[in-house]
Amino acid sequence: MPVARTFSRVFVAGALALAACVVAGCGGDAEPGGKGGSGGRGGTTGVAGSGGGGAGTTGAAGTTGVAGTTGVAGTTGAAGTTGMAGTTGAAGRGGTTGAAGSGGSGGTTGVAGTTGTAGTTGAAGRGGTTGTAGSGGTTGTAGTTGTAGTTGGGGTTGAGGRGGTTGAAGTTGVAGTTGAAGRGGTTGAAGTTGVAGTTGAAGTTGTGGCATPPPASALVGWASVNAMNQNGTTGGGSATPVVVTTASEFTSNIGGTTARVIHVMGTFSGSFGIGSNKTIIGLCGARITGHIGVSGSVNVIVRNLKIVGNNCSDSPNDCSAGADAVTIGNGAHHVWFDHCDVSDGSDGNLDITSGSDFVTISYTKFSYSTMRTDPMAGASGHRFSNLIGSADNVAEDAGHLNVTWHHDWWAQNVNQRMPRTRRGDIHVFNNLYTAAGNSYCTNAGFETHVLVENNVYSGVNNALSPDDNGDMLARGNLFQNTTGRTTDNGGSGFTPPYTYSLDATSNLATTLMSQVGPH
Repeated sequence: MPVARTFSRVFVAGALALAACVVAGCGGDAEPGGKGGSGGRGGTTGVAGSGGGGAGTTGAAGTTGVAGTTGVAGTTGAAGTTGMAGTTGAAGRGGTTGAAGSGGSGGTTGVAGTTGTAGTTGAAGRGGTTGTAGSGGTTGTAGTTGTAGTTGGGGTTGAGGRGGTTGAAGTTGVAGTTGAAGRGGTTGAAGTTGVAGTTGAAGTTGTGGCATPPPASALVGWASVNAMNQNGTTGGGSATPVVVTTASEFTSNIGGTTARVIHVMGTFSGSFGIGSNKTIIGLCGARITGHIGVSGSVNVIVRNLKIVGNNCSDSPNDCSAGADAVTIGNGAHHVWFDHCDVSDGSDGNLDITSGSDFVTISYTKFSYSTMRTDPMAGASGHRFSNLIGSADNVAEDAGHLNVTWHHDWWAQNVNQRMPRTRRGDIHVFNNLYTAAGNSYCTNAGFETHVLVENNVYSGVNNALSPDDNGDMLARGNLFQNTTGRTTDNGGSGFTPPYTYSLDATSNLATTLMSQVGPH
């Protein structure tokens, strides 16, 4: 009887609990609960009665309460809350608790909705194992990754500058737009930033810049000396430049003594005489073919000009009877040729004669275009570049013909006279000689004093050629692959009356090859 009453009480309590859960709904908000799991089977035999009595009858397991139905997921947005699992019926005393009812199935998560809350686990029967919680709702599907941004187009290359204007740099490409994240899902990957456009290359400076004369070299040497009522050599000074492009324009501006600065552009030919107080500057590759004479004129500067002689066309059977490319004569003084290119003179390239004085020739190249021959001079072709003093017996030469040659280059096909000298004090320093196949280079002739310093003689014959009646002092010169004589005649030279500095010979050849001649 006591056992039967106990079982009845347990059964009634379980039934009441089940009825209460059904009435309450045990489910999600406004939705029926999920189906409950099956009740546990009968428990293990009850505990034996005290005092050695027979084993008690195994109590029947209580019926498991029906689990609440899982709530249906809400529409897009927040998912419906999962219904609470039914409460597990209490197990009979002393028996192993029956398996807990399965939790209600989770509601399907709406698109991008919040995962539904799992149902509450049913309470285990007294002394029994806790029932398994209901499965959670399915996680919403992640949003599609955003499309990457479009790559920016490359910038347009800048156009070359006309007339000296630098081309505009190319426009930088616009970076790609970042892709939008998928709705509700995982944030889309950001779009790849567009590649920036390549900056356009600056345009090459236009040729219009050649209309501005390059800077002049510093005046060094005899032309800088104050003498004969002339203070150095200034040419046309600060006169407003006149631009000439034809032989007739050139002729009309170079005569007389009025100070003028004349800018030569273009190419023309003829025989031209330059008056006093003139500065003549070649621009943009200006070239004069024929003959230029500075006869008796004072204070003349010729710079940055290419001068090409007649190349014996004026005397085919005897080049020496033709014209020099340049002649400074008849007592001209304070004359400066700088950064010129003189070639193919019929007689000579640039000769200084007849009592001329205070002359500087700097940064000028001398050459011949071919290894020409001559009916009178034979194989040498009278390729005799530079003569100072036309003969030993010219009276007006005495005490004059003072000339400085510095940073000049005697180049291809020159045979001799680099220079050939008479009478004056001649200073030859920091020059380059590469006239392979020549006869001789630097001479000291009748009654001269020649100072030869820090020059480079490369691949030439008889670099130094002093006469017995001349005086030559040579020092600091570099001889490379030369043949013949490389010594002076024990002369004393002279002391220049002007300031100058000597460049080392180690890199002099390379420097002169890049700096000599018109800019």
